[in-house]
Amino acid sequence: MPAITPFKPDLSVDAERFIANSKALLDDGADGLAPFGTTSEANSLSVGERIKLLDALIDSGVAADRLIPGTGCAALPDSIALTKHAVSRGVLGTLTLSPFYYKGVPEDGLVDSFTAIIDAVGDSRLKIYLYHIPQMTGVPVTLTLIEKLMAKHPGVFVGLKDSSGNWENTHSVIKAFPELDTYSASEALIPQNVAAGGAGCISASANVNARNIVALMRALGTNEEAGIAAGVTEVRKIFEGLPLIPAIKAAAARRHSDPAYAIVRPPFVKLSDEHAAQIERATALATGGAR
Repeated sequence: MPAITPFKPDLSVDAERFIANSKALLDDGADGLAPFGTTSEANSLSVGERIKLLDALIDSGVAADRLIPGTGCAALPDSIALTKHAVSRGVLGTLTLSPFYYKGVPEDGLVDSFTAIIDAVGDSRLKIYLYHIPQMTGVPVTLTLIEKLMAKHPGVFVGLKDSSGNWENTHSVIKAFPELDTYSASEALIPQNVAAGGAGCISASANVNARNIVALMRALGTNEEAGIAAGVTEVRKIFEGLPLIPAIKAAAARRHSDPAYAIVRPPFVKLSDEHAAQIERATALATGGAR
């Protein structure tokens, strides 16, 4: 599950609340955490902040092998530094974007970038989950790129998170590379994903609705599946109709009864009070759903 990054009123990172929310997600039944992705506002964090937060999380007692931290940056040295540090702490893998500032670059250049990370890390423990979110990066992770990477670095690339919102793309990855753990970014796609051979989802709204998402995974193929799926889809649709990250943080603030969780770092702005009823509805559904 992704984990939000709380901030203090001065916009510095709030490690205490970050750890508390992360542990709450694990207590809700999440198999693991994927901090420092889009939901975590990772690209609004410095390399140093991400390293310190990962250290704080692991040092607080969260098992490193339950973590897939985001390590992909626009600058190659930053990606190397984050990946090397994460591997040194024994994480399950890294969730790694392609370098995303320059658009229209040759795929061979993307292969070279990942190769440079792998060579610089120089550790057989490195396992990479590719992160495909083309609406944000403008640099897609295509089937041909995956094929090139897996051929050049056998055993290193073990999964993919598809945040494109395009089920046909997710399905094509699952079909072409069944050996990868392929995740959708929406819990609404869990039944299709798992039925096709995928691994499930890594969803922003898990910060509010993790227990019901876990319940859906456990209910697949049972009489309870349809009802739980309808509930988690309803919650997801509420968030999709709002500025996603500020809305997730507003809901987390309501969940924890702590308004500090709603603080976002610019360029995001805090969710306005006009959406309070929607946040209340989403959290009520999450609280009242399957357990």
